[in-house]
Amino acid sequence: MERLVVIGAGMASGRLLEHLFEADPGAYRVTLFNAEPRGNYNRIMLSPVLSGEKSYDEIVTHDEDWYAGHAVTCRFGERVIGIDRDRKVVVGEKGEVPYDKLVFATGSDAFIVPCPGHDLDGVIAYRDLDDTNRMIDTAPGSRAIVIGGGLLGLEAAAGLRMRGLDVTVLHLAGHLMERQLDPAAGYLLRADLERRGITVMTQASTRCIKGEGRVEAVELEDGTLLPADLVVMAVGIRPAVALAKQAGLTVRKAIEVDAQMRTSDPSVFAVGECIEFAGQLFGLVAPLYEQAKVLAATLLDDDAAFTPKQLSTKLKVTGCDLFSAGDFAEGPGREDIVFRDPARGIYKRLVVEGDTLVGAVMYGDTSDGNWFFGLIRDGTDITDMRETLIFGPAYQGGAAADPLAAVAALPADAEICGCNGVCKGQITEAIEGGATDLGAVRATTKASASCGTCTGLVEQVLAVTLGDSFQLPVAQPVCGCTDLTHEDLRRLIKARELKSQPAVWQELGWTSPNGCHVCRPAVNFYLLADWPLEYQDDPQSRFVNERKHANIQKDGTFSVVPRMWGGITSAAELRAIADAADKYGVPTVKVTGGQRIDLLGVKGEDLPAMWADLNAAGLVSGHAYSKGLRTVKTCVGTDHCRFGTQDSTGLGVRLEKRLWGSWTPHKVKLAVSGCPRNCAEATCKDVGIVCVDSGFEIGVGGAAGMDVKEVQPLVKVATEDEAVEWTVAFVQLYREHARYLDRPYKWLAKVSLEWVQQTLGDGAERKALVDRFDLSQTIYQTDPWAELAVREKARAFAPIADLTLEAAE
Repeated sequence: MERLVVIGAGMASGRLLEHLFEADPGAYRVTLFNAEPRGNYNRIMLSPVLSGEKSYDEIVTHDEDWYAGHAVTCRFGERVIGIDRDRKVVVGEKGEVPYDKLVFATGSDAFIVPCPGHDLDGVIAYRDLDDTNRMIDTAPGSRAIVIGGGLLGLEAAAGLRMRGLDVTVLHLAGHLMERQLDPAAGYLLRADLERRGITVMTQASTRCIKGEGRVEAVELEDGTLLPADLVVMAVGIRPAVALAKQAGLTVRKAIEVDAQMRTSDPSVFAVGECIEFAGQLFGLVAPLYEQAKVLAATLLDDDAAFTPKQLSTKLKVTGCDLFSAGDFAEGPGREDIVFRDPARGIYKRLVVEGDTLVGAVMYGDTSDGNWFFGLIRDGTDITDMRETLIFGPAYQGGAAADPLAAVAALPADAEICGCNGVCKGQITEAIEGGATDLGAVRATTKASASCGTCTGLVEQVLAVTLGDSFQLPVAQPVCGCTDLTHEDLRRLIKARELKSQPAVWQELGWTSPNGCHVCRPAVNFYLLADWPLEYQDDPQSRFVNERKHANIQKDGTFSVVPRMWGGITSAAELRAIADAADKYGVPTVKVTGGQRIDLLGVKGEDLPAMWADLNAAGLVSGHAYSKGLRTVKTCVGTDHCRFGTQDSTGLGVRLEKRLWGSWTPHKVKLAVSGCPRNCAEATCKDVGIVCVDSGFEIGVGGAAGMDVKEVQPLVKVATEDEAVEWTVAFVQLYREHARYLDRPYKWLAKVSLEWVQQTLGDGAERKALVDRFDLSQTIYQTDPWAELAVREKARAFAPIADLTLEAAE
């Protein structure tokens, strides 16, 4: 009988021994080492043990009787400290054991973020029963931080929460479980966890762990300090290969094996998380069990070969039904089939390539997961079931999604008309009381009677309440991904407090999993404008010029326009611009209509270096590419002109420095003329100020493009401070209410100048608008040229081939 020594009593080696003893009980005399003081247990079920749903005894796979019945010599609680391959001896802490065949089943080690404080008492990993028991022993009410929003981290968080701890999950990526889930499903998972009382912070990077001897707090890179009594590291695993390296086996990312699970030594084998096969690592139990089956056959001299297969993922958190399988990344030639039921929190997305299903993500209803997984694994031709595929194997008919579902799901206290503070319940009561059309609802409740932007939403409430007896007017939706108009979308984002793109896609029933090139820029702006503190701007949801921070030209080069505050420059700035033109071979230098200098024909790869040179001279981006403030044109005013009545240049500079960097529904241009002679052409700008002897006349809604519009008089004020306050408040009102890609004059035509004057005429409301604008500026008023030049992201500015977003502009 040959001597077989196995290092590691985990799930992979346990399944290996089962196959061996079942096929040939007398083939080997087995010695089993394990660093833990126990044998094989189902590590997958540690989460229910942590939560209290199961006990350790319930998850034991092989007990003492099982090992004794198969004559296994158990060296539990003993580490292997060396291997002498020449003598074929395993050296344990309590002595040597000879072998004929040796199996590495050392598994993996938890990765510990090497930040300051990671070695404090109270900072633990989550890999085994001892870790689980340490978490169980933490007193209820304690504050736990779980670093890592993957499978293991979320299971730890859910278990700790069920134990009565105050739990916060920190995750570096933009959404939870990003390797297994797309953003929409990640959003649903987050919402479920937050309903359980778990705080989730994404894009959260840990700077350090603080404490005197024991953990007291976690500090994030942005300076946020989170009190903590326990920190659980669940950021990933690394194959445990130190012993194999010491033994001289071939180790790359892990112990390299062939298809028979043989290492570089023909007498030594490996199985489980510690192996690398064909460049792949393995962390899920299905491939580990397949490896164990192959290795058992190899040890018994039978033919077998390991072939990696498609895998599926499920989350072991009670109440969070999640399924993921295959490849769900977007790509050329791939199509998405999406089903959403926002009211029930159900999301299903299938990824089809050609005539086969290649990926599936499901949340809320995973009952058909195994069926979809079978189609993916087997490469089944789905041509004949393409139209009904999303409904699963038991589909016997279907119905179109209700386009009014989002409105129907709004609670009675959801605000519909912000101007007059009218909620859905008040409108419903008015309808039930006999107000069966828009005019009657408006007369009864005043909903939609002011700015009018909620008209579409009021009509939808009518349609939901009255059913077929109300004929909903046909409105132009944002894009083909939704039936919602821009106005409806803005209102729902506010009413339902949707603060991320995945939240919009899921809660509002988008048909595309991640939106399209038409709706993404609009949704990105609405979220940015409404939730500046909670939402982070998504550069990939912007048009190409905004992504590149320069205007692309027809030959693929770029136009660079440095900002000149109020049209004022200096000799030093002009020298810097001239030097940049010479250094980067700029073929054309032109003065723009907005009193700035345009460098035309800059190569994409030269942009970061040019920005760095211009920044060194104090110049920043002129945002000539943005949906935001472009220019503030001025005349010289009282500084030099004998006709000037006020300091138009000073006011223009002040306004530009206050407003620059702000994102708006469309570009915004300002002008300040020092007298009624209007040399700065203030009467055809989005906001134009004309200085007069008595103060300042502010006009809004002008245009000088395809549509030529004269400004409409907004207000006359006596002081410069008042002129700034009214202008900033107007811009913020436009930001908060206008449809994306509507210039101010188009927005004014919809809401009326009278409503704007009435709103801004309220001093408290005007101040509140200014405060909200300033709050947004504390986050977004930065110079992208300086940031990108410092980060040296030059590769992002190579010649561009994909201009899909620009096509929509």
